[in-house]
Amino acid sequence: MHVLMTGSSGLVGSALTAFLEGSGQTVRRLRRAPSDAADSTSWNPSDGTFAPGAFDGIDAVVHLAGESIASGRWSAARKRRIRDSRVTGTQRLCEALLRLDEPPAVFVSASAIGFYGDRGAARLDESSAPGTGFLPHVCREWEAAAAPLRERGLRVVHLRIGIVLDESGGALKQMLRRSGSASAVSWGRAIST
Repeated sequence: MHVLMTGSSGLVGSALTAFLEGSGQTVRRLRRAPSDAADSTSWNPSDGTFAPGAFDGIDAVVHLAGESIASGRWSAARKRRIRDSRVTGTQRLCEALLRLDEPPAVFVSASAIGFYGDRGAARLDESSAPGTGFLPHVCREWEAAAAPLRERGLRVVHLRIGIVLDESGGALKQMLRRSGSASAVSWGRAIST
């Protein structure tokens, strides 16, 4: 299988790329910066321009690109970047896929558990209604941006990813750096159904 992936250099993307390539899949990295690497191509998520041949031979698209929510304060400008990097980028990518005579069969797009908002200890699942506030609003727009692909008949999958805990990056690295040790991390209680 040939997979086109945005966000391949991020924490989740780099792990997924290694997993896919390790299982014999081919990953073409769709990056913002032009690259001469054989396994890369480029795009501009703001205006929707893509390097020639970016979609050639692609069976699936995995879209993970987006401004990190874990680093820095959420000023109005930062919130705009968080929203635009997800919603506008997804819209531009989907518009390009819709122009293809033979689009890939599946579009997998990151989303986030932020879709549900803060509900305390309430049990939530995929059928739960979205929450209210900034993150739920962004997640609803982000997921809605891929709706035209579903209407065209493509399989669309939204990954409502939780907080990523990895010592090499993400939320855990931030918590460990602030606390000076892992002992300050509260692991909580998992509920299995």
